Amino acid sequence: MAVAEDLDRATDSKWDWVAEQTRTYLASGGTEGHESNGVFTLILATTGRKTGEPRRCCLIYGTSGDDFVVVASKGGADEDPAWFKNLEANPTVGVQVGPRRFTASARVVPDAERAPLWALMAGIFPLYDEYAQKTDRVIPLVVLTPQD
Repeated sequence: MAVAEDLDRATDSKWDWVAEQTRTYLASGGTEGHESNGVFTLILATTGRKTGEPRRCCLIYGTSGDDFVVVASKGGADEDPAWFKNLEANPTVGVQVGPRRFTASARVVPDAERAPLWALMAGIFPLYDEYAQKTDRVIPLVVLTPQD
């Protein structure tokens, strides 16, 4: 299981621009990369489902009460992103939001809760609606609940 302490030692995303944003975010203690033009991002550390090693990436987020909401869009690709597959296998994750670090429990949003959370996230980042049109899969939403 990934925990907050894994954020520093985790392997970066294979996407160069995501890896660079993640490194900048962490190196600044969360002061750079957390917000850009009103869109907020967090760092997510998961446990690799095949390797057992921590992996990290930077994701846009919204909030619902004390929880954080992220979208497993992969730009509208026909397969889920690796980070999502990892948290399905092990839902304990490390998270950094700005300077705050915590361990969280991740859960996939069920259909009954989906509509308002999708509207929230599409309001934050309208391209999510375009991504949903590009693929036949239902793009998963994930709620991250802080554990500490």
